Amino acid sequence: MVTIRKIGGAMKGLYRPHYFCNLMFKSLQKVGLPLTWSAHRNCHSSTVFINQPDMKITILSALEDNYMYLITDEKTKEAAIVDPVNPDKVVEAVSKEGVNLKSVITTHHHWDHAGGNEELVKKVKGLSVYGGDDRIGALTNKVKQDDEFKIGSLNVRCLFTPCHTSGHICYFVTGESGEEPSVFTGDTLFLSGCGKFFEGTPEQMHSALIEKLGSLPEDTKVYCGHEYTVNNLKYALYVEPKNPDIQQRMKWAQDLRAKSVPTVPGTIGEEKKYNPFMRVSVDAVKLHTKKTDPVDVMGALRKDKDSFRPKF
Repeated sequence: MVTIRKIGGAMKGLYRPHYFCNLMFKSLQKVGLPLTWSAHRNCHSSTVFINQPDMKITILSALEDNYMYLITDEKTKEAAIVDPVNPDKVVEAVSKEGVNLKSVITTHHHWDHAGGNEELVKKVKGLSVYGGDDRIGALTNKVKQDDEFKIGSLNVRCLFTPCHTSGHICYFVTGESGEEPSVFTGDTLFLSGCGKFFEGTPEQMHSALIEKLGSLPEDTKVYCGHEYTVNNLKYALYVEPKNPDIQQRMKWAQDLRAKSVPTVPGTIGEEKKYNPFMRVSVDAVKLHTKKTDPVDVMGALRKDKDSFRPKF
């Protein structure tokens, strides 16, 4: 048995720790070694409980900057876990909250999101594992655009958002009241940012952010895969230095992070005010990229941000 131990602060710069570990993990799997994951570091954020009209979301931090989300249907106490890369922490949260964990919801196959699936299904028997990519470990239910399933009385609709990976799925969750829906966006939409285009194109990210996620109700709460908000806002200020919404959001985010409080969730309506990747039709953003077509703007923003180094 090989245990990969992640040490906080290692591999800064070109290689992010979870991408390095992902490559190592896959390499060791290929030679047939059984693997487990042990996260030996402090949590990057406090555990936070978000009570919405039909559901409770428990925000669980993991690795260097990942988030896992325990979704509980308050009516039935049935629960699902999104991207459970740290299975032990998930099992502990489920026990503390006294809920019935029934399913695993996986946004994409990258190790820092799906790497805990196989261990979790051993710890909790009978779990359904949802995802849109055959590369996802322990997958039992492969989903596509507009497929639906339940978490107790909650409804989950799948949004196919390829680009970061070719099989990425976002999950739109609604309750019986229809109030304050939630969307779990993995590495497609971040607060004030978006994922890198590892397996896709600007056209695909435009479709994902503008046509699919952008068409959700404005009050939809956005739960993304990583705590990248402050750095993303630095780039947003670089693109639109005179945007007061970005300026205010930066102060808000910095205050929260100084206390190790998650900046998630945001809302779709808020993202349209300060996320440059959801503002590709705004004149100031077009001016920054020197492009006019929104898809070209999307591509130019991503290329620009990939090499962006903040000065503050």
